[in-house]
Amino acid sequence: VNGVPLRRVNQRFCIATSTKVDLTGADYGSVSDAYFARVATKKAKKDESGFFAAEGEKTGISEEKKAGQKKMDEPVVKGLGADHKAYLKARFSLSAKMYPHELKF
Repeated sequence: VNGVPLRRVNQRFCIATSTKVDLTGADYGSVSDAYFARVATKKAKKDESGFFAAEGEKTGISEEKKAGQKKMDEPVVKGLGADHKAYLKARFSLSAKMYPHELKF
């Protein structure tokens, strides 16, 4: 929707709104704790040659998760109006004396 991948977020970083989105037909049964788990990698012992070596390869998001992301975004995008899509794409910031708990979305 707004270019952010599906990920687990602490409730402390969320702002509750009164906006309702129709998600009929959406299936999020495949999302569980295992979906968010990281792949365990074995770390090698540190030594002098490893200190100066180039960093290891960075692993990006797998193709399976990218396809799953698109599949899960479709019902959300269908349930949003044009004004909500524009709002989600905009950068959010608070100005002086703006308090998140006093805002009405």
